[in-house]
Amino acid sequence: QVQLVESGGGLVQAGGSLRLSCTASGRTSSTYAMGWFRQAPGKEREFVAAVSWTGGTIYYADSVKGRFTISRDNAKNTVYLQMNSLKPEDTAVYYCAAEYRPAGVSRSRVGYDYWGQGTQVTVSS
Repeated sequence: QVQLVESGGGLVQAGGSLRLSCTASGRTSSTYAMGWFRQAPGKEREFVAAVSWTGGTIYYADSVKGRFTISRDNAKNTVYLQMNSLKPEDTAVYYCAAEYRPAGVSRSRVGYDYWGQGTQVTVSS
């Protein structure tokens, strides 16, 4: 089992920045790809970004490409999502997820085994 805890959400004005963190505990010795997803009110949970265990493969949703950066520190069992140039449409609950996968990374939420509780990000116009 892996437990994931997100932090760093909050309220920010459009154009501002936030940095989300997700720290894993439990069975962290296994190799996990990590992803960020988000869910706005009335919408389905959507893919935001993901990084492979080694960090060698990274994917972004088109809507955040060039503004968001995902990174990970395996020594700290932590994955980060740096969000710049935030827009009101980025408002959502952001979820961290872990996928047991020694190589590669998935952009589909179906592939992920563990989820955090979510952190709210609100961008005001």
